[in-house]
Amino acid sequence: MLHRFDLHVHSFFSKDAAGSPETLIAAARARGLSGIAITDHDTCDAHEYLKGRPVPDGFLVVPGVEVSTASGHLLCLGITLPRLKGAPAGEVLEIIKAGGGIAVPAHPFDRWRAGIRPAVLDTLELEALEIFNAAVTSRSYNDRALAYARGRGLSMLAGSDAHHGSAVGISSTAFEMDDITLPALLAAIRRGGEPCGHYLTFREGMKKHLANWFRKANPRPPRDLPTA
Repeated sequence: MLHRFDLHVHSFFSKDAAGSPETLIAAARARGLSGIAITDHDTCDAHEYLKGRPVPDGFLVVPGVEVSTASGHLLCLGITLPRLKGAPAGEVLEIIKAGGGIAVPAHPFDRWRAGIRPAVLDTLELEALEIFNAAVTSRSYNDRALAYARGRGLSMLAGSDAHHGSAVGISSTAFEMDDITLPALLAAIRRGGEPCGHYLTFREGMKKHLANWFRKANPRPPRDLPTA
């Protein structure tokens, strides 16, 4: 059976995002997704936050984080990590692999959004690449990512890079899976899925842009919870 996942989503534990984990889950379910990866910037606090809180049956919240490596942004899917901001991309990738997770360069080639450049990508033992990011600054960057993934035979993913609940699931990847579990999903990512890419609407793009520039106005996590 095909199950759709948005594997690049940010909660309000990212300072430039505005949705609570519960808001993201509700939005994903409303769009018919089977799960999301919450990949906040350099923090896994959203996953600590969700411990002990109910997640709907049949829905998977994938552990993850978007690491700001020395060479650009690298998604970690399947495990949580300590803070590794500024570490070499190759070092972060090896830590992810050792933990059983999958490392995925986010919006590669996008020079305005810390995409990892080809000179570094070529040195990384990758399994998957984000070939469609709904929020790239130029659509040509997605075209280049697609060509690169094809050239190396990498598994291809599409993600919304949502920073608000209303953008969750705009882009997603469908996988053939018998059950909705983390091991099944990681195996499916490695086999390859069916990316479905749609760009952010003008309105969603403006919301993301303004939330980045006026971060102090974004909803924040409760004060008694850890934040990055």
